[in-house]
Amino acid sequence: MKRTTIASEITGKVWKIEAAAGSKLAEDDPIVILESMKMEIPVSAPIDCTVVEILVAEGDTVAEGQAVAVIEG
Repeated sequence: MKRTTIASEITGKVWKIEAAAGSKLAEDDPIVILESMKMEIPVSAPIDCTVVEILVAEGDTVAEGQAVAVIEG
Protein backbone atom coordinates (compact mmCIF):
# COMPACT_ATOMS: atom_id res chain seq x y z
CA MET A 1 0.00 0.00 0.00
CA LYS A 2 1.12 3.50 -0.77
CA ARG A 3 1.69 6.11 1.97
CA THR A 4 0.54 9.65 1.23
CA THR A 5 1.05 12.85 3.20
CA ILE A 6 -2.08 14.99 3.53
CA ALA A 7 -1.49 18.75 3.60
CA SER A 8 -3.60 21.68 4.70
CA GLU A 9 -5.03 23.74 1.85
CA ILE A 10 -5.30 26.84 4.06
CA THR A 11 -3.61 28.59 6.95
CA GLY A 12 -5.61 28.09 10.12
CA LYS A 13 -5.84 26.53 13.56
CA VAL A 14 -6.48 22.84 14.20
CA TRP A 15 -9.93 22.96 15.78
CA LYS A 16 -10.61 19.23 16.10
CA ILE A 17 -8.90 15.96 15.21
CA GLU A 18 -11.52 13.62 13.77
CA ALA A 19 -9.43 10.49 13.13
CA ALA A 20 -6.72 8.77 15.17
CA ALA A 21 -3.81 6.68 13.94
CA GLY A 22 -5.16 3.29 12.91
CA SER A 23 -8.58 4.64 11.90
CA LYS A 24 -10.04 3.30 8.67
CA LEU A 25 -11.61 6.08 6.60
CA ALA A 26 -13.75 6.22 3.48
CA GLU A 27 -13.07 8.76 0.76
CA ASP A 28 -14.10 12.26 1.93
CA ASP A 29 -14.22 11.33 5.65
CA PRO A 30 -12.70 14.17 7.71
CA ILE A 31 -9.25 13.71 9.21
CA VAL A 32 -8.96 17.08 10.95
CA ILE A 33 -11.11 20.20 11.09
CA LEU A 34 -9.36 23.55 10.70
CA GLU A 35 -10.72 26.90 11.80
CA SER A 36 -9.94 29.91 9.65
CA MET A 37 -11.75 33.24 9.62
CA LYS A 38 -14.43 31.74 11.93
CA MET A 39 -15.19 28.98 9.39
CA GLU A 40 -14.68 25.26 9.94
CA ILE A 41 -12.84 23.65 7.03
CA PRO A 42 -12.38 19.86 6.96
CA VAL A 43 -9.21 18.21 5.69
CA SER A 44 -10.61 15.00 4.25
CA ALA A 45 -9.31 11.64 3.08
CA PRO A 46 -8.79 11.70 -0.69
CA ILE A 47 -9.33 7.90 -0.94
CA ASP A 48 -10.43 4.95 1.21
CA CYS A 49 -7.46 4.60 3.57
CA THR A 50 -6.02 3.95 7.01
CA VAL A 51 -4.55 6.81 9.05
CA VAL A 52 -0.89 6.06 9.79
CA GLU A 53 -0.05 9.20 11.77
CA ILE A 54 -1.56 12.55 12.77
CA LEU A 55 1.16 15.21 12.59
CA VAL A 56 -0.64 18.03 14.41
CA ALA A 57 -2.43 18.57 17.72
CA GLU A 58 -5.65 20.40 18.52
CA GLY A 59 -4.86 24.09 18.92
CA ASP A 60 -1.83 24.02 16.59
CA THR A 61 -1.58 26.67 13.90
CA VAL A 62 -0.87 25.23 10.45
CA ALA A 63 0.33 26.94 7.30
CA GLU A 64 -1.02 26.36 3.81
CA GLY A 65 0.73 23.28 2.44
CA GLN A 66 1.81 21.99 5.86
CA ALA A 67 1.49 18.23 6.38
CA VAL A 68 -1.23 17.31 8.87
CA ALA A 69 -1.48 13.53 8.48
CA VAL A 70 -0.04 10.45 6.79
CA ILE A 71 -2.40 7.88 5.28
CA GLU A 72 -1.98 4.51 3.64
CA GLY A 73 -4.30 3.22 1.00
